[in-house]
Amino acid sequence: MLIDSFLAAYMRRAVRRRMSMRWVEKPFCPRPEDARERLLYVHVPFCESLCPYCTFHRVAFEPGLAARYFTTLRREIKIYKDLGFRFNGVYVGGGTPTVLPWQLASLIGFIRDLWPIERVSVEAHPRHLTAGTVAVLKDAGVERLSVGVQTFDDGLLEKLSRHHGPGAGRQARQRLQGVRGEFETVNVDMIYNFPGQTTRQLLEDVRILRELDMDQVTFYPLMQAGRDFRRVFGKPSARREKKLHAEIVGALGDSYKPVTGWCFARRRGTPDEYIVAHDEYAGLGSGAFGYLNGALYANSFDVARYMEAVTRAELPIVAVRKFPEAARLRYDFLMRLFGGCLDLSDLESKYGARCGRELWKELLFLRLVGVISRRGSRYCLTPGGRYGLVILMREFFSGANRLRAFLSGSPSAPAPAPAAAAAGPAHAAGGAAVPRESARPSVEEPGAPASFAIRLASCPPSA
Repeated sequence: MLIDSFLAAYMRRAVRRRMSMRWVEKPFCPRPEDARERLLYVHVPFCESLCPYCTFHRVAFEPGLAARYFTTLRREIKIYKDLGFRFNGVYVGGGTPTVLPWQLASLIGFIRDLWPIERVSVEAHPRHLTAGTVAVLKDAGVERLSVGVQTFDDGLLEKLSRHHGPGAGRQARQRLQGVRGEFETVNVDMIYNFPGQTTRQLLEDVRILRELDMDQVTFYPLMQAGRDFRRVFGKPSARREKKLHAEIVGALGDSYKPVTGWCFARRRGTPDEYIVAHDEYAGLGSGAFGYLNGALYANSFDVARYMEAVTRAELPIVAVRKFPEAARLRYDFLMRLFGGCLDLSDLESKYGARCGRELWKELLFLRLVGVISRRGSRYCLTPGGRYGLVILMREFFSGANRLRAFLSGSPSAPAPAPAAAAAGPAHAAGGAAVPRESARPSVEEPGAPASFAIRLASCPPSA
């Protein structure tokens, strides 16, 4: 436990010291610096019910508002087309993107008409996976479906405010049976270490997933964000988290191989944390984060203001942080490590031969504590270091949650730092870099809000 605590403190300290964002002070316009293809992330924030443990940007579903929102997304997508961006993959997250499946399918078709998209991944609620919705998504060319189940246990679902009538867990199981084999990959998102969750309940979840023969399963540890979370769930136990993680790995056995620290697949595929598989991504939609040209930027979390800005042909960007090259290198290092292995030669081809000198402290530290081992230029996760990677990922994304909570207006979250040496960006799907918790911007400080949106005239379309 001493090494585990040290790893957590190490990552927590790195996140708080080195990652920050600034409110928009001058026009920031993401422009492609080269012709390579990137990932397009689209955020749909609407949910029919708001789960208390979820820290992603979401708002209550209103059919009329959601329909107008999908129309606004088309306009924002067209802006990125006019700026000269090229995309070959789409990830639609939320929220619950499948609240309006026909609107979603139409939006995917609109994107496919603009770019030669090779892969589309969509998040879904199990209640939405009716035969009709599945057919609509397949016709739209969705290859990967990520279904947020969390647990099959009705008692836990009720505690999590996801209990939609008797037999909700059984219904989710039946819906997953219905989509098996319908898509190239079906991923199931689960959460463990909930207060009151027993080992027996967790192992029953794993048994059901194995019986369903799902292509991919992702087990997220419960991650906290702000005082509101602690009031509902208390502080998650790190000791218990480690024990339950070992139970998951043991119960999955050799049938599922690790893709990241918490994603397991029957065959190699795209992990649920898409930022592990993509160097850069554009973030579109209210509350979306993008990482382009070494800059992390955030769209407005206010749905109405987001729609107003895009309707005026303005980019709804409210916060941005440009990272120096050393910070970009460390971000790429961390993302590759999250994938289980990194090849230093890949980083050297991007940043030059100095990578080993820049990263020697991190590499030495992770080797000394047994998280990674070296094989030539490759550094790979050790069997005993798998949980160490979970700790690093947990602290990274927990920190992202804190900034997301602040930008969405949560009173329990800290303000972003006006200035700090950045370590790199975080989750684009409503995630972001982590602020120094003691900083509080004011009107006079560099970090204070200055403008809401950036007019497209500030960055004319590419020739």
